[in-house]
Amino acid sequence: MSELTLDATIANLDKVTDFVNEELEKIGCSFKAMTQIDIVIDELFSNIAYYAYKPNVGPVTVLVDVVDDPACVFITFMDNGKPFNPLEARDPDTTLSAEDRKIGGLGIFLVKKTMDEVSYEFADGKNILRIKKSVK
Repeated sequence: MSELTLDATIANLDKVTDFVNEELEKIGCSFKAMTQIDIVIDELFSNIAYYAYKPNVGPVTVLVDVVDDPACVFITFMDNGKPFNPLEARDPDTTLSAEDRKIGGLGIFLVKKTMDEVSYEFADGKNILRIKKSVK
């Protein structure tokens, strides 16, 4: 398992993406899975950076655990910010046109639809969001 802790700021988004991609490349992750994971990292890390410690800045830890058989990755985001379970948000009504839909909610909807598993817990004063994705 690899671990990276840094300030939850948008300026660090590329560092997190590069860190995860480095681990994915070691196991021959498919281009499609890596692209989906990168989009999810952008969504989840951005939400932490913008909202977890608002208006301050705090740390976020990203854990990456790759498994060979079956080939998959577990990515965990942990922060000490305000408790918030994004999985409780209601899914947007995708049958409506973009103009008729309420703003927000599409990002976490995309996370839930593209990852194999997504879970959240608040434990020991930390938001802990885990995702799992098959990578072949």
